Amino acid sequence: MQRLVLTTLILTLTLAGCAQLQSVKPGTPVAEVIKQFGPPITVCRKNDGTERFIWTQQPLGHYAWGTDTNKDGTIIEIKQLLTDAHFEVLSTGKWSDEQVLCEFGPPANIEGIAMGNERVWGYRYRQFSVWYSLMYVYMGADGKQANRHHPGPDPLYLRNDR
Repeated sequence: MQRLVLTTLILTLTLAGCAQLQSVKPGTPVAEVIKQFGPPITVCRKNDGTERFIWTQQPLGHYAWGTDTNKDGTIIEIKQLLTDAHFEVLSTGKWSDEQVLCEFGPPANIEGIAMGNERVWGYRYRQFSVWYSLMYVYMGADGKQANRHHPGPDPLYLRNDR
């Protein structure tokens, strides 16, 4: 119980700082954002020379923020990534493991499941901005191609009253 209280306190303090990421104005130089909020967890270089930056609270937090850059090294817009609406981009075609990583950042966990030997990436998030949940992204037996996704309760927050 103490661990959960401590984790909640740390996440609340982290969230207070990271929530301000969304208030950064488009056109702000990347160097200024990094100076203020620290280095991103994930940086992906795109073929056109631009980059994608992700700041995340995974593995225990429920939020991640991402932005793409312009060619002049300024940010376009910082958005919350771990939302039901944003996870729907996974329904728009085939997604490689690298694309999923560059869209959402690293997952909270990666597990294998017996049926079909699939690799499953779990992203902690607040489903409908309310419930502590995991978005399960199935990456196929080779772990390289997302083939489906669905939300489920986060086992970390399930009560065991037995």
